Amino acid sequence: MDATELRIWRDFVETGDHLRALLASRLQTESDLSTGDYAVLLALSEASGKRMRSSELAAHIDWERSRLSHHLGRMESRGLIAREKCLDDSRGSEIVLTASGASMFRSASAPHFRAIQELFLDALDPELLGKVDDVTRALKEHLAKD
Repeated sequence: MDATELRIWRDFVETGDHLRALLASRLQTESDLSTGDYAVLLALSEASGKRMRSSELAAHIDWERSRLSHHLGRMESRGLIAREKCLDDSRGSEIVLTASGASMFRSASAPHFRAIQELFLDALDPELLGKVDDVTRALKEHLAKD
């Protein structure tokens, strides 16, 4: 790796970390949700019947099952999700989006989208946004080979 490649890599990582930290801070401040809460609520809001098996949810948001289990316990105590017996497997359970969780997710989405607009999209003209799309697509394709 030459000095330019190393600088570009470090800038990419540091800028991504900084952006995620700013978005997480705004999300927490404006909606009282962590990025983990939001990821779970988003997945459940898009799922059929607003419910998923915990193993399916863990895979969907790319978390280890133990991490998800602890996080779900905290979300359940806040009334954002519930655990119910699985409809098609009496031995299993499903994670279900509650009315309170759905409401909190909807309330959080508009300010979160505004923050994404202000912190990310407003910095990029259409040409640069297209380049970001190209870079992201190339990285996804490259990493999918592993």
